[in-house]
Amino acid sequence: MSDTQSSDDALPEGATETERLDKQYVFGTWSYQSEVSPTEVTGGSGVRFTTADGSEYIDFSGQLMCSNLGHSADTVADAMAEQAREGAYFAPGFTTEPRAKLGEKLAEVTPGNLSRTFFSTSGTEAVEAAIKIARMYTGKQKIISRYRSYHGATAGSISVTGDPRRLMSEPGVPGSIKAPDPYAYGSTLEPMESLEYIDEMLMLEGDTVAAVLVEPVVGSNGILAPPKEYLPRLKEIAHDHGALLICDEVMSGFGRTGEWFGCDVFDVTPDIMSMAKGLSGAYAPLGATIVTDEIATHFEDEMFCHGHTYAGHPVACAAGLAAVTSYQDQDLISHANRVGEYLGERLEELAAKHPSVGETRGVGLFRGVELTKDPDERVPFGHRSDKISMGSTVVDEVSAAAWEEGVYVGNMINTLIIAPPLPITEDDVDEAVAALDVALEVSDAAMD
Repeated sequence: MSDTQSSDDALPEGATETERLDKQYVFGTWSYQSEVSPTEVTGGSGVRFTTADGSEYIDFSGQLMCSNLGHSADTVADAMAEQAREGAYFAPGFTTEPRAKLGEKLAEVTPGNLSRTFFSTSGTEAVEAAIKIARMYTGKQKIISRYRSYHGATAGSISVTGDPRRLMSEPGVPGSIKAPDPYAYGSTLEPMESLEYIDEMLMLEGDTVAAVLVEPVVGSNGILAPPKEYLPRLKEIAHDHGALLICDEVMSGFGRTGEWFGCDVFDVTPDIMSMAKGLSGAYAPLGATIVTDEIATHFEDEMFCHGHTYAGHPVACAAGLAAVTSYQDQDLISHANRVGEYLGERLEELAAKHPSVGETRGVGLFRGVELTKDPDERVPFGHRSDKISMGSTVVDEVSAAAWEEGVYVGNMINTLIIAPPLPITEDDVDEAVAALDVALEVSDAAMD
């Protein structure tokens, strides 16, 4: 055992043995390790999960916006177990029934002529594949993405990420260029004006941009849903300049927005789409990158120069196939649309009641509650720099207060992120909103 051991100072009194071991031997992600205090989870059912002290919580953020099926999808667990017994792993040069059928299923549920898929193990790998495919297909190198974005933690994906967590990894991969966002609440540009800016960027860069990469609805940087006409126009602008449109659906896919994918909300088919999280309902690490017929045809006589040891992992693909089938069989996309509308109404009621709520926004079961010290001046409690700083913010304190009321709700910068499992009911929403009603008294009291 190493002589250097992590301090237990951040652990609460009465911490479990699992929590102590985790604190000592495992890195907490995106954190100053002295502040990490893991909470042991012992199980979950439906939209709720249980901690080691026996407390039960409504999962109002779907963990990391990924547990779309909730915590008791037995059909997915059974499919994984069956495949693990039949054959847990075969090299990507072989195929298995789950991989082939999941590829067919994704061609069915994705929009337009998206048809051929590369399977990986995470969202960041799915984005890496999208970037490489765009570069191989176009012969160009540059990728335009946006400042309020998160696309992953690996070298290429963090380079195209605008989130300040990229700063510690810079200099990043060459050719990554950032553009403004469709964010009326916190930007000097109106959403459609930001498109004019991107149009000019593409013109000034000349014929050197392979793709424009965006989240159709921005996730962990604030749940930013653009105007209806934004994404169709962005695709036109990209194509006018010989660039592809890549939609990162890692967070917004598989019913999260009340449609199969975020781009479906805007009736747009991207050239390339990346996905993960809800693809398996978070039951297995699984990512995917799907392309149009035209791009797929290109690689018939050009090398598809990309791969992973675990590309198309049989157990992960079994989870994905069972998850996508579950969305269909349980009509969860329509359910998310209906309950999502109710959720939006309930959050608007909170906004009317609490002066510290500056704005609520989003679609389906993908909602954000932005907090403010001063609604007239739109002064935030949290700032971008908080993502890479020590200490807690008022927004963290609101999440902590919700936790005390039995609801887990994540937050990023200045926004509470509401992304519960798709099977959530209106009664569950009412219970969670009641907890937020109490928690928002914290931010109300902290206003200027």
